[in-house]
Amino acid sequence: MMWEKELTTARSSVEAAGKILRRLFGHVNHIIKKGDIDLVTEADFEVERAILETIRRNFPQDTILSEEAGKQPEVSERTWIVDPLDGTTNFAHGFPFFAVSIALEVEKEIVLGVVYNPLMDEHFEAVKGRGAYLNKMSIQISKISNLEESLLATGFAYDIHENPHEVLQRFQKMIVRAQGIRRPGSAAIDLCYVAAGKLDGFWEEGLKPWDTAAGFLIVDEAGGKVTTMAGETYSPYRRTIVAANPFIHKTMIEILNR
Repeated sequence: MMWEKELTTARSSVEAAGKILRRLFGHVNHIIKKGDIDLVTEADFEVERAILETIRRNFPQDTILSEEAGKQPEVSERTWIVDPLDGTTNFAHGFPFFAVSIALEVEKEIVLGVVYNPLMDEHFEAVKGRGAYLNKMSIQISKISNLEESLLATGFAYDIHENPHEVLQRFQKMIVRAQGIRRPGSAAIDLCYVAAGKLDGFWEEGLKPWDTAAGFLIVDEAGGKVTTMAGETYSPYRRTIVAANPFIHKTMIEILNR
């Protein structure tokens, strides 16, 4: 089956990462500030090392783009996009909502995505054209067709202290229309929850490729719609994202752009 070795590699990588994160959760000793509110811990580095070793052992010719290590010199049309710990601030504070995210991009197309939430043992995955799954059970987006009955999620960029106004204006427009809005702190899980119908929509700006690459494919394969905030074709290298079921996606775009 196509991508079988790649999927096995991603699965074993996130499972090993999950063991490390469960061991270190609640025992963080070293927190480094990359920015005012952008943190990194020893868990990020230990998990990243384990994942990169596994990928390099199985696919030594592939390029890797990872949050802490950055991007290797591009040697291949295949790039693994890795977030060893999505939700580092949550993890550092002992707030139990974080994930490991791994995607494979081949010739500029995301073909595989795996996201693992280790504390809740939620393993999300998708392969292009083969649907989306949570713990091996097929998942689909919700069928809620109006915003007033929708539960949405969002996040705030790391430069929110310097540029709060437009972000908060958009938040205000949405919060008076939706049934509820959550701000959990892990874009990877937010996207997977849209895919599984636990959330009806999600929007955010200022994200990096490793935040959304796997979750984007999982939403797409679950029947969701993913674009930029301007309604344009989405890629993990774009700076804004709106992911939702197809019934409320257009309304979300309209409100966010008013």
